[in-house]
Amino acid sequence: MKLLSVLDTTSHIGEKITLFGWIDTKRDHRKIVFLDIRDKTGIVQVVGGEKLKPLTPESVVQIEGKVKNRPANLVNNKIPTGEIEIEAENVTLLSPARPLPLPVNTEGYEIDEEVRLRYRYLDLRRTRMTRNLVLRSKALMFIRNFLTKKSFTEVETPILTKTTPEGARDFLVPSRLKKGQFYALPQSPQQYKQLLMVAGIERYFQIAR
Repeated sequence: MKLLSVLDTTSHIGEKITLFGWIDTKRDHRKIVFLDIRDKTGIVQVVGGEKLKPLTPESVVQIEGKVKNRPANLVNNKIPTGEIEIEAENVTLLSPARPLPLPVNTEGYEIDEEVRLRYRYLDLRRTRMTRNLVLRSKALMFIRNFLTKKSFTEVETPILTKTTPEGARDFLVPSRLKKGQFYALPQSPQQYKQLLMVAGIERYFQIAR
């Protein structure tokens, strides 16, 4: 059987495939059980019987089955895989999930922020959070590529330095090796930028965190 990602299943209709992913949602209709299986590429519907009943949302499973076209009246045009489904033949539970302390298949605005931060590893499974991380990564890559083509050099200046009090109060970090002495978070990379200029690095950029 071919090992595929969720999105790749659309081009393998009629074939037997293997799929890994999280159970996004589960719908039990007595004799028939529907699972929405999620991976980084999307969501696809899996259809099966009694063997799917014990499975819980967010469990990790391996699905072996056949890719089939959905009946015309059951096509879901909201997702790229909405025209197909996987008819499960074998299901292997790889990592069972207990009932979750918060839902991960919503936007998350209704959940208390403290709860979301406490269970950050679950909150990051949320589609909105994943989308934000991907967008951030693409934006940073675009900036780096653009400036690199303009002959800029990316340099990461130190994030711990000697205290240089200006308008704001320093955030101090005590030294473990030298008692009574402190490092400080720099308020500005100005001094390091000046050092780079003197060193001959005329075009420099840094993405601050």
